[in-house]
Amino acid sequence: MPSRTPLLDERAFSRTLARMASEIVERSGGTEELVLVGIQRRGVELADRLKRLIDTSEDSNLPCGKLDITLYRDDLQTIGPRPVVGETSLPDLDGKTVVIVDDVLYTGRTVRAALDECADFGRPRRILLCVLIDRGGRELPIQADVVGTSVSTGPGDRVDVFVSELDGRDAVEIVRGK
Repeated sequence: MPSRTPLLDERAFSRTLARMASEIVERSGGTEELVLVGIQRRGVELADRLKRLIDTSEDSNLPCGKLDITLYRDDLQTIGPRPVVGETSLPDLDGKTVVIVDDVLYTGRTVRAALDECADFGRPRRILLCVLIDRGGRELPIQADVVGTSVSTGPGDRVDVFVSELDGRDAVEIVRGK
């Protein structure tokens, strides 16, 4: 029987995003030429929230986009003959500092696919990776520049991120065991 352990409640979730927004601006040297791009599914909602936080604090209007990496996955053949592909919608990336936003960083394969897809849409000056949760377990040499929270998990564990836009609440839980 799996056990659920809360990692972030609604208040901690909100504080974490506020800190991440500040760190994005700091690491980017401001908001000039800054673009946020969320990876479908929950990365898009997180990117939208980070955009609102940054826009409010910096009096800006950042461009924000979304990526669906389905067709860029290295395991596409295992998904089946008709994968469900979501929307990719990107602003101009050329010469910009692009912040790729995702909910959980695990093996690094999703990020690799996102980097490949971004390269097909332009040539950013710089790319930063921003993740709410870094759970370790990398299979590729990829690390996040901005991390909300790091947690050690095993291969049989799962990290569930809930966002109010999709799930009716903001929370992060670790599910351990089968």
